[in-house]
Amino acid sequence: MSIASPRSAQGREFLAGCRDELPILLGVAPFGMIYGLLALGAGLPALTAQAMSSVVFAGSAQFIATQLIREGAPAVVLVVTVFVVNLRHALYSASVAPRLQHLGTGWKLVLAYLLTDEAYAVAASRYARDGDRPDVSPHRHWYFLGAGLTLWAAWQASTAAGVFLGAAVPQRWSLDFTLALTFIALVIPALKDVAAAAAAIAAGLLAVMVVGVPYKLGLVLAALVGILVGLLVDARRA
Repeated sequence: MSIASPRSAQGREFLAGCRDELPILLGVAPFGMIYGLLALGAGLPALTAQAMSSVVFAGSAQFIATQLIREGAPAVVLVVTVFVVNLRHALYSASVAPRLQHLGTGWKLVLAYLLTDEAYAVAASRYARDGDRPDVSPHRHWYFLGAGLTLWAAWQASTAAGVFLGAAVPQRWSLDFTLALTFIALVIPALKDVAAAAAAIAAGLLAVMVVGVPYKLGLVLAALVGILVGLLVDARRA
């Protein structure tokens, strides 16, 4: 019993994480397919496009990297832009770190790799719901693992569908516009307060104003300005 009980609890947590991640996959699947199509349009070989989903495993960074590759941007611009776009993961990490500090290095490396927007949303909701109650399961990292692996599998499969079926889509269809639509769909539900709305509006307006800046650097500038505006509005409301 002393061995079976912990394993049973770990299995329940893992399956709960998988289950809670499933509804989010309805939005992730088309997102991955669109990335696969755009990657082919940018001239990436199919295997390279698929490998990016496995190595990078960050939808927004992959979209922007694909756009920059198509524009012929220098490698340093590509690296810096992706770094700025992914800075939010540092905030995710800081948020969940207190809940994971008891884990070994191996666990932390795996969960860091799986720490994406959608996996974080599910795991953070679970942590917030549990709080610091004494009856909370000590195996919640298995819940995180289940959510992360479910998302990872869906992302790889949807990317593969876009990459390997994308050759059947005529180039004249020009699906680039779907990138903007997808990001709009992701952003709108997140605008839950004045600071977030102000940040989105400021970043959106500036992005339109600097659309002609080479190598999509206007997006980086717009993102930084949006963050600054959001922080200022939030500070004034505090």
